[in-house]
Amino acid sequence: MIEVKNITKSFGALQVLKGIDLSIDKGEVVSIVGPSGAGKTTLLQIIGTLDRPDAGAVCIDGIDITSLHQRELSNFRNRRLGFVFQFHQLLPEFTAIENIMIPAYIAGRSGKEATQQAEELLRFMGLSDRAHHKPSELSGGEKQRVAVARALVNSPAVILADEPSGSLDSQNKQELHQLFFDLRDKYGQTFVIVTHDEQLATLTDRTIHMKDGLLAL
Repeated sequence: MIEVKNITKSFGALQVLKGIDLSIDKGEVVSIVGPSGAGKTTLLQIIGTLDRPDAGAVCIDGIDITSLHQRELSNFRNRRLGFVFQFHQLLPEFTAIENIMIPAYIAGRSGKEATQQAEELLRFMGLSDRAHHKPSELSGGEKQRVAVARALVNSPAVILADEPSGSLDSQNKQELHQLFFDLRDKYGQTFVIVTHDEQLATLTDRTIHMKDGLLAL
């Protein structure tokens, strides 16, 4: 599903990634852990097409994303990838269901189709009664579940999460962690999660350790 081949990345004189080789299977839930500055988020951003490597290649579902032009990258990102961040990044002026539907509209899907998919995801998240509430009217856990639903609305092959439970309390963390596995079981997505949360890392199918821009054995 995901093949990372000899990826390097520098910012000025600082080499952040020093030759990363990594394979992730379809339907796998993988955590990436390591100290701050290890290169975890940079690797996630490169896999997610948000940044380009200096050298190497990334293939997702047989497509070499490092060879795509900007418009092709944007289309691939919108249709094949979903993103969940530490802070939900919902648009405050829109309701929960409207926030979820935004990526579907960007993908050119009809309003009816986008609404049906968003309503299904809200039901799965247990948030049907919160569909027309704005982010300011939702709890932290609810906002993060809406953000996960937004990431899923275009049925992406891969979900990329960067410290997704970092801003949540213990109960909401546990619920969010379980949600990832429930989603994998229902929709079959591959999850790549950067985290400092040891509990989440122990739950994933595989934990990848990084240190000083390299995979630690």
